[in-house]
Amino acid sequence: MKLVFFRGKVPNFGDELNLHVWPQLLPPGFLDEDAAELFVGIGSIIGTHLPPQARKFVMGSGYAGYMGLPDVHDGTWDIRFVRGPRTADLLKLSPDLAICDSAVLLRAMDPSPKAQDVDIAFMPHYESLERGLWAEACALAGIKLIDATDPVETVLAQIGGARLLITEAMHGAIVADALRTPWVAARPIFWGHHMKWLDWSEALAIDLRMHRLAPSNLLELYVGTTGRGGARGKIGKLTRSPVARIPNTILTHLAARHLQKLAKMEPQLSSDSRIAQVTERAQEAVQAFVGSRLAVS
Repeated sequence: MKLVFFRGKVPNFGDELNLHVWPQLLPPGFLDEDAAELFVGIGSIIGTHLPPQARKFVMGSGYAGYMGLPDVHDGTWDIRFVRGPRTADLLKLSPDLAICDSAVLLRAMDPSPKAQDVDIAFMPHYESLERGLWAEACALAGIKLIDATDPVETVLAQIGGARLLITEAMHGAIVADALRTPWVAARPIFWGHHMKWLDWSEALAIDLRMHRLAPSNLLELYVGTTGRGGARGKIGKLTRSPVARIPNTILTHLAARHLQKLAKMEPQLSSDSRIAQVTERAQEAVQAFVGSRLAVS
């Protein structure tokens, strides 16, 4: 059974969590390279891009509209649980399967070491690291930048050690909530990332408060205004050209001030009872799946 997850040009914390979580929670040798059976884990990975003939076992994944909506009732899908009620509704699944994003299973693992040099941190979406000037904005704001493309162990230590996490990256919030680090949600500048936040937060009965994130340069201003990517092509070149230097500098300073305002917002956490319940249900689902597979073999 082959583990499948999204992997782009650069590693992304939320997706790379798969390589941290599943080898520790599943029996040795449970996962292999047999693509006839796919283990569909952490991330917005449910979609029509997965091989139609393969048997697909879903463990806490979500649907975010990035790919086509699959017919999960065609006999090739075995869904043990999904990220939240919006995914369950779109896939026409029982609400009982809307447990949580499986990154919550970090709570069932030995705790990672906590970084000691983090106070208030900001974690942009990994795409914003490419488009924006967040290292400069965080430096101006006196806030620690957490880079979603860093090794998983590094990011886990920084989130766990933070007093407060401001995050545009959904898995920043998911992991912060699992580790009980208070977090402030920054609405993703790219519109396409909004729905999945609601999917996850509703699974944990969180009354999600998403705050505007000020763009850190002209390219992010363009993306936030149009809903388009824009990192390449004429727009990308223009917003990185010498003529853009002054407006980019202004926007970076404004973004830094806005981060300081976000740091003063009331943070959020799911209730202790709800996250304990969700973690237990996710563990039981994984254990039942493993048990059923071992019984067959």
